[in-house]
Amino acid sequence: MIPGEILFGAGDIEINPGRPELALTVRNTGDRPVQVGSHFHFAESNEALSFDRRAAWGHRLAVPAGTSVRFEPGIPRDITLVPLAGARIVPGLRGLAGGPLDNGPAAPDTTPPSATPPSATPAGAASPRLGKSDLSDSSDGGGLVDDSAQPENGSSR
Repeated sequence: MIPGEILFGAGDIEINPGRPELALTVRNTGDRPVQVGSHFHFAESNEALSFDRRAAWGHRLAVPAGTSVRFEPGIPRDITLVPLAGARIVPGLRGLAGGPLDNGPAAPDTTPPSATPPSATPAGAASPRLGKSDLSDSSDGGGLVDDSAQPENGSSR
């Protein structure tokens, strides 16, 4: 054996065995390639990617860990997603999830936390809101957006 050598067993290695799969078609509406990593919360991927973001909520790419998928401008690509596992907590990224993805394993709520009515948000807490284009598979690259920092009076910054 060579130091650091990895000896694989015979046969193929199955990734995500028994996990439910979600098939989507994604189109890059931008003018530059977009690459998304294996464990990135896919619903929060680059805004130039056009797909059903609500369906993708709580999912990641069904590719081997540490790999990624590249989306070329203007070219539709079929992908497969699997649900994020573990504690299903997504901190950071684009700030859309900002924590738990659902209410628990017994009764998962796949509605993004940002879609909760204002009365359900604790007083003084900032809450990202869904953009107008979130509910459909828009062709303009729209999707979940964090517009909570926009001025209430409609003025621009």
